[in-house]
Formats: sequence, structure tokens, C-alpha cells
Amino acid sequence: MHYRSIAAAAAFVGFGLLLTAPLVDAQAPATPPTRVRGTISAFNDHTLTVKTPAGALVTVALAPNFVVRTVVRKRLTDIHDGDFVASTSIRGKDGNLHAIEVHIFLPAQRGVVPEGQIPWDLAPNSLMTNAIVEGVATVKGGRVLTVTYKGQSTDIEVDRKTPIVTYAPGDPSMLKAGRAVFVIGPKRPDGTVAANNVTVENKGVKPPM
Repeated sequence: MHYRSIAAAAAFVGFGLLLTAPLVDAQAPATPPTRVRGTISAFNDHTLTVKTPAGALVTVALAPNFVVRTVVRKRLTDIHDGDFVASTSIRGKDGNLHAIEVHIFLPAQRGVVPEGQIPWDLAPNSLMTNAIVEGVATVKGGRVLTVTYKGQSTDIEVDRKTPIVTYAPGDPSMLKAGRAVFVIGPKRPDGTVAANNVTVENKGVKPPM
């Protein structure tokens, strides 16, 4: 995953710039950043403390102009041909890729967020695929997305229970204890993670990625 800095003078402007920066980038970097998932334990000024599912506390140092984004729940029927999507999937016993989450990129992110497929850490042996939807077929229990990236094509099966979201602007007031967050950034020598933005739960919708 690759991470680019985001500059913002205000929440609205910040989100506008955010739309032109990679959020989940399926392109393997030389030094992969750290992905932090969990719930907020504390937030003070520009320091975010996150409790991971394993119970560890991770300190995230947010940039002075950090941006908050959130996610909005979508349905399987909201995915159409031509959409730019990212999906975490695992290969089932049938040899097919099965999505465990899908997030739909906003139009401004297309052509900015690189296409590709890399190993992911949401689940054992999972993959992250950033790709264009070229076909949607209805099957029992859900749909099959035919997606293309870098001249390659693959099918991803999405059932009706798979979490599907898109992005929306947020603000620091949403960073409340107990809310789920997803943060990406480089780990510093002291163990803290530096980040320019954070994706936070809102209205019960949690970042699934």
C-alpha cells in the first residue's frame, strides 16, 4: 500500500483534496506502512490512541492538517459497470475469490488511486484489489463482479451480507472513544504511527477495510 500526504486548510477543502489522493492503494511499496484497525481509546489534540482487536494500544500522531473521513453504507445493487472499487477478498475452497468487504471509490479518485492487487492483512491470505467493474452478474446469494486492473481480469463473488461502503467527509468531533477507526501510516522508531488522515465510524457504519 502506498500513502500520499494530504494538505487541507479546512474540513471541506481537506476532503476535496482527499478525493484526489489514494485511500487504499493496491500497489506494493518498498516499505509497506502500518495499518491500524481498532477502536478509539482516547483523542487529545493531534494524538489518537487506538485499541486493537488484540487489546494492544497504538499511538497515532496525526499531522497538523489531518483530515477525517467516514464511510456510508451502500448496497450490492449500488455497484455498476464502470465503477472503480476496492475489495478485500479471500480465495475459497472452490478456487474463487470471495469478497469480505467492498468500498466504492468516488469519481474523483479514479485515475489517481492506482489499480492493482496485493496481499492484504484484514484476514489470513486476503487480497486487496483496486479495479474497474466491467461486468456484474447475478448469482444465487449475491453477485459476481468482473473487474479489470492493469490489463488483467478477475471475478470476485460478493454475497448479500458483505459490507459495502463509500467515502464521505468527516470532522475531528467524530473521533470519540469507542468508535471504530482505520488508519494507515509509517511507523516511527518510537513505535508511534504517523498519519495524515483517519477513517472513523459514523452512525454505526464502521470502516470495513
